Amino acid sequence: WWDRLSSCPAGWEHLRFEYFVLIWELIMGNTGEDIFDRIMSLPGLGIMKPWYSKHKEVLLYLFFGGLVVFLNLALFVLFTKRFGWGALFANVVAWVICVLFQFITNRTWVFDATTDSAKGFFAQLAGFFSGRLLTLGVEELMLFVFIEQMQWNDMLVKLIAQIVVIVSNYVISKFFVFKQK
Repeated sequence: WWDRLSSCPAGWEHLRFEYFVLIWELIMGNTGEDIFDRIMSLPGLGIMKPWYSKHKEVLLYLFFGGLVVFLNLALFVLFTKRFGWGALFANVVAWVICVLFQFITNRTWVFDATTDSAKGFFAQLAGFFSGRLLTLGVEELMLFVFIEQMQWNDMLVKLIAQIVVIVSNYVISKFFVFKQK
């Protein structure tokens, strides 16, 4: 599709820019609704909108948490199986990538935690990474004990550790990092 957009007839180049503006507005529009609210407004899904609105924060956290679990597991497999890295090192690299993804999604969509200043933003970022460092320590301890010492199945242990981490991270994010004032 990019080739078709980049080969616009002469004088039509502005349409390519307008296309991206439209996509951006759909995702980040100024209507007060995010893309997930708009999806719930689609025909057939409207019946679920009251339930969705009531549980939106938890549903979005679970949605993005699921994406992070998939991303984290995929990176872990890539790093350990394809690159031959050790489980602990592979886990830390996957963690850094996933935490950056989580901060953006949690701040933007899950907790809608905008700030008015750079100081507020960096306070959120520091709190977020501190909480994630705490749960990384818990996860690393679980991996060390159950994979390195007890020789349990690495993927099973990693999956269980991810569940523990997701629940812990939600509590830390909701009540400490992105708490409503």
